[in-house]
Amino acid sequence: MKEIKEHRKDSKARKAQSVLGSPSHRAEGDQIVFRVHKGVKTFALSKKNNRLVTGGMDRIIRMWNPYMPGRPTGMLRGHMAPVFYVHISEEDKIFSMSTDNTVKIWDVEDQTCLFTACSKNSGIKGEISACHYIPGVRSLCVATDTLAILHLRLRLPPDPHLVTSHKKPVLCCKFNEVFRHVVSCCEGSVVKVWDFDSGKHLFEFGNAHGGSAVTCLTFDPSRRRLITGGRDGCLNVWNYNNGHCLHTLKREDESDEVCGCTYVEVNKNKYIVGVGWDRRINLFYDSTENFHHFQKPQAHWQDDMNRGHKEDILCIAQCPPTLLATSSYDGEIIVWNMISGHICHKFHASVAAASVSTKPVDASVSRVIFLKTRAVKFESAAASLVSNGPQGHLYFWSLRTGDPLIASFAPSRGKSLITSIAVTADDSYLYAADEDGYVYVHDIKDYALQDPEQEAPKYVNHWRAHLNLVPSLEVIDEENILLSCSTDRTVRLWSLDGEYIGTFGQAEPWEIFTPSSWKHPMVPYEILIDPQSMPIHPVLEGKPSDSQLTEQEKRTQDPATPKEAISNPRLSPAPVTSEDIQDEISKRLYANTSSRRLKHERSKLLNRRVSHGGPNTYRTINYYEIDSFPGNCRKPDLSLLGTDIFSANYKGAAE
Repeated sequence: MKEIKEHRKDSKARKAQSVLGSPSHRAEGDQIVFRVHKGVKTFALSKKNNRLVTGGMDRIIRMWNPYMPGRPTGMLRGHMAPVFYVHISEEDKIFSMSTDNTVKIWDVEDQTCLFTACSKNSGIKGEISACHYIPGVRSLCVATDTLAILHLRLRLPPDPHLVTSHKKPVLCCKFNEVFRHVVSCCEGSVVKVWDFDSGKHLFEFGNAHGGSAVTCLTFDPSRRRLITGGRDGCLNVWNYNNGHCLHTLKREDESDEVCGCTYVEVNKNKYIVGVGWDRRINLFYDSTENFHHFQKPQAHWQDDMNRGHKEDILCIAQCPPTLLATSSYDGEIIVWNMISGHICHKFHASVAAASVSTKPVDASVSRVIFLKTRAVKFESAAASLVSNGPQGHLYFWSLRTGDPLIASFAPSRGKSLITSIAVTADDSYLYAADEDGYVYVHDIKDYALQDPEQEAPKYVNHWRAHLNLVPSLEVIDEENILLSCSTDRTVRLWSLDGEYIGTFGQAEPWEIFTPSSWKHPMVPYEILIDPQSMPIHPVLEGKPSDSQLTEQEKRTQDPATPKEAISNPRLSPAPVTSEDIQDEISKRLYANTSSRRLKHERSKLLNRRVSHGGPNTYRTINYYEIDSFPGNCRKPDLSLLGTDIFSANYKGAAE
């Protein structure tokens, strides 16, 4: 009876526990316990990869093997607050979020952080109440005071052959001859400093203009300060060696884009000049005694207010001591006297349009440059100002009264717009780059000196330097080097003859004074494989080839050739020889033997046919008549040899 009463008491106690909701103890064989310092706040399990991930108050994400609870297989550190949520994606990536609204993506194999989005970048604010990852749309949903959805965007894997200098399109670059640095700026508001002699990356700083693109740059005369202009409407003065912003120059209550800037000195007064979409010339006084961080421009010139540009100013150039040139979106070019602030000349590039078209023509002038050796000679009638303009033309302007346009021509063979211009120090050679990335070189030493020119200057060379538009070119005369940058995110060095030195950001450094360390005779890989880099065939251009011209000249000079054949070449086609046919077959056979062959490599014709001395595949076989052969054959007389070979062989066989 006593045992029955005790059993009833135990059953009643168990019923009471079940009613009160007290958990029952699980057998040790039915559970695995993972012990974590400060506990676990969230976890995720992947059955596919047999992986368990936990996160908690100690800000560490731990990876476990579910069957080995004693020690984690990996620990991911990086969060600065307790981990609130973890998830293992199908791509075997870990998504985590902490209580400070920071989202991180981790690579499981490398155990490294691939991506971080803080609260400022994602815009998520408030206390987290829930978080969920949606695999179908690759989005992370976060519920705080509001509901936020973060979409995951994947980038294509970079080409191993592709070398870039910036992550965003490069808009400007310049050489500092004092420190032998190259400074480049991009749309991502990043300024990078490179070593000119080796191409190595020295320093960089971001958010130069609060995330806005950096559109232009220049240096002060000492080359110790960098001046940049951006789309936020500001001019910033930097100590670019440490990324410290010394001054911010801006018009009050204006945020129009700055397109060009330069540093001028007038009557021992120094100014930083900026132009842009506000259509005004803004002069900021530069003084070492001014310690204010924010500065406003000086009063505008009277001519600038009354007779200045009516459209956005796109470019600025100076010619010491007094001349300043600006160009605008409507094609107007104005030359200013910096001492008086008066307008000296006004030009309009659309006047020199080469042809009339029914389609709307871009009349903007985005580049002007002075030929300084000519501009200092005020009495000279030679063209001393060069600009780009409509329909891919370059314009040469004279600063004397009368007809200012001396010459114009289109350097680009593809009729592309010219986007950048540079000249050597002696104004002998002009370098022009177009929107397709080509650089054209012309000899202008004796061009447009006095009388109007009807022809283009002497062509010297051309090559493709970039895939896309080239916004900046600079000739470094002391080293005979050309510096270029492009919206294809690269900054490159070339010799003045077009030899490829290298791309800033490449793994292999160069020695600028050792040509053997240059990339030449190689070319950039992306240019090599681009179809637009192929040379234009004369047949496609509709022009006769050199061989056709030579053949036509021979027929013209030959007195035996009738006049009908000269006037109509079809009546006397050139004979096709066997060598011509063999060359054509070889071209077709070996056209695809080297799909990624570099220009400097020698072609290896692996499919070369072995010559056996017989007829080729394209020749007919010669035939000959055979004489009748007599039926009776007499034994030859071998007595002259002193022995009978047939008799000797017969006797040997009989023995």
